[in-house]
Amino acid sequence: MQKRRPKKINKMRGRRSAGYGFSAGHRASGQRGGKGMAGSKKHHYIKVMQENPKYFGKWGFKRPQKLIEGLVAINIGDIDEALERLVERGGATKKGRKYTVDVSAIGIDKILGSGKVTQKIDLVGVKAISARAREKILEKGGSVDFEE
Repeated sequence: MQKRRPKKINKMRGRRSAGYGFSAGHRASGQRGGKGMAGSKKHHYIKVMQENPKYFGKWGFKRPQKLIEGLVAINIGDIDEALERLVERGGATKKGRKYTVDVSAIGIDKILGSGKVTQKIDLVGVKAISARAREKILEKGGSVDFEE
């Protein structure tokens, strides 16, 4: 059976650097040039630029919040599915087989064209509508009233 070799550090005890190059070597973070982003503008600059070139400086811009319009948009298919609930809550009225939906009262700014339209729908108070949504409503015999 082979004899187990003693650890190298035991041989190095008593030597000033214990094999780590200088007296503070292998102590704290000194040998690796600091912790985290230490030296990112000095001795680790090249490493930082290789990993994340946009780390320093400002990039792009943010528009002022008062200029951003928060449009509330909904698909025409979602309105079609929610017609009965809208009638119960007072957001729409039903006459025969035709539903009249007051879009501005519900708080919707724009109507998009995704989804199926299965009912006749009259939209009132519409601020904006996509061409596809208008096409689907008119196909089923509904109408769209624009609010300027």
